[in-house]
Amino acid sequence: MPVRKKVKENKKIIKEEKKEAPKEKYFYAVGKRKTSVAQVKLYSKVQSKEDDLVINKRKLKDYFPVLSFQDLVLAPFKISGTQGKFRMSALVRGGGFRGQSEAIRLGISRALVVYDENLKKVLRDNGFLTRDARIVERKKPGLKKARRAPQWQKR
Repeated sequence: MPVRKKVKENKKIIKEEKKEAPKEKYFYAVGKRKTSVAQVKLYSKVQSKEDDLVINKRKLKDYFPVLSFQDLVLAPFKISGTQGKFRMSALVRGGGFRGQSEAIRLGISRALVVYDENLKKVLRDNGFLTRDARIVERKKPGLKKARRAPQWQKR
């Protein structure tokens, strides 16, 4: 019996230590595209490395191996002149690679506006703050697709 009590006491001590860890300040925003939803956190940092851009607990280059998707994600940083000043953590769910990369781009743009309101005009002019609301239209009953009707037969 005494051994079990010690184990329980040790677990409580470990839990208390984890709660006391100082939290870093970040700028948070949500981006959406098609069925993808991205929660983006930007942490202020003096110097950043390539490993500082994390998506779903993986590096940017591992998550998006295609360069065009990497460029989509990094575009707000390049245009606003804040490349290398932030450490990013993003959680993305739903959709495909294209939708996820554009959702992250919108999330980063919104987080940059939270960081500095003066960046809003530059990002708005390049279309990074506009939510692209196009989603797949639902299929209707009696039709083959959303709008495609069955072929008409005379007899």
